[in-house]
Order: sequence, then C-alpha cells, then structure tokens
Amino acid sequence: MTTPSNVKSLAQHRSPSLALTEAQLRVQLAAAYRIFAHFGWDYLIYGHISARVPGPEHHFLINPFGLRFDEVTASNLVKIDIDGRKVEHSDYDVNPAGFIIHSAVHAAREDALCVMHTHTIAGMTMAATKAPLRALDFAGAALTHRVAYHDFSGVHADDSDRDSLISDLGDKNYMILRNHGLLVCGRTIPSAFKRLYDFETACKVQTAAMAMNAPLVEPSQDIAVAHAAVLENDDQGEMAFKALMRLMEKQDPGYKT
Repeated sequence: MTTPSNVKSLAQHRSPSLALTEAQLRVQLAAAYRIFAHFGWDYLIYGHISARVPGPEHHFLINPFGLRFDEVTASNLVKIDIDGRKVEHSDYDVNPAGFIIHSAVHAAREDALCVMHTHTIAGMTMAATKAPLRALDFAGAALTHRVAYHDFSGVHADDSDRDSLISDLGDKNYMILRNHGLLVCGRTIPSAFKRLYDFETACKVQTAAMAMNAPLVEPSQDIAVAHAAVLENDDQGEMAFKALMRLMEKQDPGYKT
C-alpha cells in the first residue's frame, strides 16, 4: 500500500519533462503519436496532440496533415503559431481547423503545455450520453469532480465556439465534448497522456457497465474524493510514459529521427 510519504516522493519525479529542449520535446511528442496508434486512439489521419515549444514564443508542435499517427517522427512534426500558421519551413501542411480547439485551450491556459483530443469509440459513446462520468472503477474515481462538459455546436471550423469552450473547461484538465469526444491538457506530455489513459479507461468501464443493464456499485463521495486527491500527487505519468517510449523504440525506433 502506498503511504503519503511514498506519494510525496513520487511527486518529486513529476518535473523532468518541464525542462526539455525542443529536440527532446519532438522525440517525446512523436512517441505520443506512436503510442496513440498502438492503443488505437488514432482516427485515420485526423486528430491532434499539440505541445508548446520551450521559449518565450507561443509556438507549438503538431502532426503533419495527411500522415497516419504511426508515420509521425520527431523531424516531421510541424512548428506553428497560436493561429495554426507554420513558422518555419516544412514539407508538410497542417490542418488549421483541427488546431482550433487546441489553440483555444493553449491561449487561455498557461499551464496547458500539451493538449490531447481523441475520437475513440469509448470516448464518443460516453459523449453521446447525458450521464456524467461516475466513480465506477479506479480510474473513474480518480476523476471525481475533475471533468468538464461542453455541448456540441458542430465542427470547429472557426473561433465562434472558443469562448464557450474555454468557459466550460475552466481550470479543469478533463473535458467531455458532447457528441464529439474527449480532451485533456497537462503541463507535460506524460501528464496529459496519463490523464487521457485514465479518462479513456473510465469511459470504457462505464459504457460497458451501463450496457450490462445491471445495478452499478459506486463508492461514497467521501471515498471517491479522497482517492482522487491521493492520485493527484502521483508521478504525473513520467514513469509510465517512459515505459511506453521503450516499447515504441522496440517496435520502431524510427520515430526518434
């Protein structure tokens, strides 16, 4: 059993990704795209993971439009500004419309250095229901009082929905986009990934449990709140993400080039 002192020691490992160079960030982000493909979180050539580049400029790295997630490498990631325009030469284009949600979050939240948005079956199924995310499993309980909700207003082709989206997100790091999918943000790529993994897991469990049409067991609010508070102080996904980077390197080290 993890004690509070152990939890504190794990929390001390949460900072390494905050000090990455752009080259290191590129490798980490390319790995994230490969990990998404590995878990089946990609959506053909669509969808994005964006990460802010270190430095005073508000520049970001994003996937080249038209490539599968398993084709993304550190060198072909495209650097763009907050409006989705390329700021340095790249042989690839980007999908500006796909960056609209990301740019809104990045602009409004200084702590949102990484934004991940998915269209998974579990996430979209959860987003298609009126039911809030519940504490039905370890991951779901960890998200107690941490999930925001945003109503669907069609494809995000312009900035018309920006203010509403940011208002709904507030200071939370998890959002269910109704009739759309899931969104998470984090101060690092590993922290955002760990949040998305928990989010996706909780959605899988809840949608499967609801489909059983059987009585559901849920812990008390006090237990769920305490559980979420303890896990808030974990290592922020650093160790798990490094483990998955080792798996990606074993499968195809080409993502690092």
